[in-house]
Amino acid sequence: MYIWPYTVSAVVCHVCKCVLVLYLQFYNEQEAKKYSQNSRMIEIQTQMSERAVELLSLPEDQPCYLLDVGCGSGLSGDYLSEAGHYWVGVDISTAMLDVALQRDVEGDLLLGDMGEGLPFRPGMFDGCISISALQWLCNADKKTHSPPKRLYRFFSTLYSSLARGARAVFQIYPENSEQLELITAQAMKAGFTGGMVVDYPNSSKAKKFFLCLFAGVSGVLPKVPFQKYERKVCEEEQGLDHGKEGETPPAGEGCKGRHQVHGSSQETSLLIPRLLHVSVWPSLHVQ
Repeated sequence: MYIWPYTVSAVVCHVCKCVLVLYLQFYNEQEAKKYSQNSRMIEIQTQMSERAVELLSLPEDQPCYLLDVGCGSGLSGDYLSEAGHYWVGVDISTAMLDVALQRDVEGDLLLGDMGEGLPFRPGMFDGCISISALQWLCNADKKTHSPPKRLYRFFSTLYSSLARGARAVFQIYPENSEQLELITAQAMKAGFTGGMVVDYPNSSKAKKFFLCLFAGVSGVLPKVPFQKYERKVCEEEQGLDHGKEGETPPAGEGCKGRHQVHGSSQETSLLIPRLLHVSVWPSLHVQ
């Protein structure tokens, strides 16, 4: 068994029961550093992380314990820390996590394949975010990989690790409607309800998909005020200069505003609406 020695406070390993596979490195060291130092990429990651946290509807002025799936070099985690939250990040890329360590991020980091399931104890997290990662589970990188099984294993162990009533928000880039159906079907099978929020559905450039899942209860997705970063997205797409603080950008081609889908398993057609024990991960207890 091999576990990456990151800053997890305490790790309880059952060697005889755990077999960890060798993980593919999607980014080498040089590419990981370039990604993490790109100012535009940092800005985009921060914007999407902010939106994901808004959709979590966390209690105001109260630090929460969050999971960041596909945390990469910790750009999304930086926003979580700035917002006053504590977090644990999971990623499959050693190169990305090395960069996160070099950047001295505040969260605890764990090397792992989310398709193998999550190793955390039940009810551990107050919420979960994931930026641009979930869609990779729809691909079979090995002959032994079954996307439906890997998605179900991930969702069912995530469901267990979330406190009842907590939410998970995934920003995703689906290739087609079939991928969306595959993802939502496995999430529902694992016990989640929820819905899809599509920001700027009429824009090819600014369109963003956010899958919002509820663990244990159904709910209504929050209506979030028009944010400054969204105004910037519209302006960039239209080739406009930034206006004054508080101004709303004019509606134009490719910028029709946010589309909100309210969720419960009965109310929406794109609605994503038990616990699966996975032995390939060690048991983790993060203080």
